[in-house]
This record gives sequence, structure tokens and C-alpha cells, in this order.
Amino acid sequence: MSDVLDADEIAGALPDGWHHDADADEIARTFEFDSYLEGVGFAAGAGGLAEEAFHHPSMTVEWREVEVRLTTHDAGGVTGKDIDLAERLNELAG
Repeated sequence: MSDVLDADEIAGALPDGWHHDADADEIARTFEFDSYLEGVGFAAGAGGLAEEAFHHPSMTVEWREVEVRLTTHDAGGVTGKDIDLAERLNELAG
């Protein structure tokens, strides 16, 4: 299990576009796309990355947006696993 990061560690490690929701103890980002199908394609790709990492985010697919929220439930907060997956999702989104 990964160690829970404190607020300063999270702030220093957050990938571009992500923010720390301290109340929910997670990191989040809303990705925007040109079409609904692009968003759905991103969500499918994100699902594949999450499955590979065995670390599954909460995702909400809207018209042209996909909101992703990450926390490590078994650790009780944000860990390096969340930061790593956030970076990979940024790469996927381009």
C-alpha cells in the first residue's frame, strides 16, 4: 500500500490541470473534448489504464467533458498511485 501524501506533497506533485479537493481527500480534473464520442473514447482508454494499474477512478461522462476523481481508498487518501495515474491520464488526453 502507498503512503498518504500530505497537502504540501500533493500540491508539489499535482500534474497540470488537476486540483486537490481536500474536503473529499482526492484529486480531480475535468477533461474537455470536441465531441461526446471523443470523451467516451477517452473514458474507455482511461478505464484500460486504470485496469493495468489496478487503480480505479471515479469518472463522470457528460456531453463533451469527462470528470475524473482519484483517491486511494485502502490508504485513506491521496497517494503516489493517484499522482501516477493522473499523469498517465494527462498523456492519454494529449
